[in-house]
Formats: sequence, structure tokens, C-alpha cells
Amino acid sequence: MTLPEYQARIGAELGRSDWLIVDQGMIDRFADLTGDHQFIHVDPVRAAATPLGGTVAHGFLTLSLLGAMGMEMVPPLDNVAMIFNYGFDKLRFITPVRSGNRIRGILTLLAVETRGKGQYLMRYGVTVEAEGEVKPALAAEWLVMMITA
Repeated sequence: MTLPEYQARIGAELGRSDWLIVDQGMIDRFADLTGDHQFIHVDPVRAAATPLGGTVAHGFLTLSLLGAMGMEMVPPLDNVAMIFNYGFDKLRFITPVRSGNRIRGILTLLAVETRGKGQYLMRYGVTVEAEGEVKPALAAEWLVMMITA
């Protein structure tokens, strides 16, 4: 897809990722990597006694999975030399992702801003759905820098 074709899709959904299971093993590994062993993430017995009813994924785990989901949601663009994460605006963790839930990302192109010769800042609306939940697990504006060849 060319850049003008891509820009013509501003305001449109670009894609959805495949469903991904967030199981207790993934949550435990993330806790070990980050040092965040809060009981609502790693202790199923204690977490079951809370209003959550069981363990939940770290919000930052859900956020970190956007990298892989993004590769599935963004159509390939012509003449791209490099794409990198530029940050987030309006990031919210809305609904907990329960251990064993499936999640998927949904990406909408909000804007394409020229930042210099061959440099474009992509602004995406992104949500992460948790299967069976009414509200999304995560909602944000995701900023991605694209450098063309």
C-alpha cells in the first residue's frame, strides 16, 4: 500500500489481530520479568477472594502485547525503512484481563503527520478486547514513527 492510499484510510479501522490467550503462565513470567508480584496477578487463591474472582493480567502486560498484535493489524506499506514505537496518548486500562481470557487488538488510523523528509508520525486509535467482556481491556492513542526509504 502506498502512503497516499494509507492516508485515504484515516478514520477507518485498519485491522484486527488474532485472538491471543493470556494464561497464568504468561502472567507469572511477566511478573518475574518486571518484579511485579502483586497477589492479584500471581496468587490464584488470594485473588479468588477479591471482587476480581481470580488472577488478572498486569495492565502493562496487556499493553506490551500490542507490539505483536500491531504487526498483524497494520497493512504493509511501500518503501518503509523502519517503524518504531513513539509512545501513547490517553492510555486507559478499563477492564481487567482475567487469567485464561482471550484478547485481540483493533486498530483505527486517526492521523498521519509529516515530521520531516521521509518521516511520518502515525496516530492510531487502539483497543484491546477481552473475549466476553462488554468494555475493552485497554484503550489508547498509539503513536508510531514511520521512516521511508
